[in-house]
Amino acid sequence: MKKHYLLASDFDQTLSFNDSGIVLSEVLGVSGFREKVTALSRLNLVQQGAELAYLLRHDPEYRRVRREDLLEVGRRVRLKRNVALLASMLEAGINGHRFDFYVVSAAPEEVVLEALRDIVPPDHIIGTRFTWDPAGQEIESVVRVAAGYGKVAAVEALRLQLALPRDQVVYVGDGQSDIPVMLQVNRGDGFTIAASEAREIAQIARRTVISDDALSVLVPILEEIVGYGTGQIRALFESQGLVIQEWDRVRTDWLTIRTGAADGVLGLDAVAEA
Repeated sequence: MKKHYLLASDFDQTLSFNDSGIVLSEVLGVSGFREKVTALSRLNLVQQGAELAYLLRHDPEYRRVRREDLLEVGRRVRLKRNVALLASMLEAGINGHRFDFYVVSAAPEEVVLEALRDIVPPDHIIGTRFTWDPAGQEIESVVRVAAGYGKVAAVEALRLQLALPRDQVVYVGDGQSDIPVMLQVNRGDGFTIAASEAREIAQIARRTVISDDALSVLVPILEEIVGYGTGQIRALFESQGLVIQEWDRVRTDWLTIRTGAADGVLGLDAVAEA
């Protein structure tokens, strides 16, 4: 039976190669972004993914950001290949299945809107939203942070808006800030896809796909939802002028092997591929 699905995707490092915070730091000429984020994460002061929003409101080096700076970051962010084709194929539907494509990201909304201009409609983008002074020179307040449980709320609101059952939700993400929403989608028998081999998220997602092409996330959707076999998937890609050159299926077992456990000697971490 043909169905209607909500497909929600993260932005940073899922549809793009860059983290918005790193690109913004380059625009502002600020160093040490990763160290600041790591420190905030260790303190558990903010939800995973909300570190940039916190810095923009509270860190002296980042508080000077202007709205134009965020738009410049959006112009500089390097998108993965075929994001536009992914959006258009989802909009057209696949073998009778309908997909509403939304981007839900902890990145500032201005960044995502500018990066995906003419690719994803503005009303299909949910990011971290600020209010600005009339001149756009200073952030006045944070209206919404689409990180952690903020993503859960955003995806659930979209599901209700589209009047869809829980098992017709697909979520694609790459990092720890996506864990709460992936757990929520899994609990509702939805479908989750990891675009990263990060252990924390790969263990939660139903499928993991690693590629520098945004269209790659279609592969598990075509298999698990549309019901296509390998030949049909290759044919669909070829109909768009694309060839799947390499397609490796590898199951990764994460092992912690310890020696001398009795005398307190630390062990070794190992990854075994089968």
